[in-house]
Amino acid sequence: MTESVTANPVHDFIAKTVEEHPVVLFMKGVPEQPQCGFSAQVVQILDHLGADFVGVNVLQNDQLRDGIKTYSDWPTIPQLYVKGEFVGGCDIVREMFQNGELKPFLEEQGVLAA
Repeated sequence: MTESVTANPVHDFIAKTVEEHPVVLFMKGVPEQPQCGFSAQVVQILDHLGADFVGVNVLQNDQLRDGIKTYSDWPTIPQLYVKGEFVGGCDIVREMFQNGELKPFLEEQGVLAA
């Protein structure tokens, strides 16, 4: 990922957040109190796997809520990032979990103990 500062401070914030934290979930609400069913599902999956992650509440800021969609070029929230890379939204995370791909992926990334 580039260290250059973009013209978009929201994108800078997102880039800094995903660089500083191995697993980041941009979500509606916070992990302890998700404010949408899709965010709640991803939190449940990550908690179930024992993944250590940071939740970022996009509802606290309209620019962040819009900015995360343009940053990833993905239209929906939640959005999961692992090691700075966009993994996907609820459907992708749920599918990876259900077909047994998510846990090994997180282990390979070094963010989940094998």
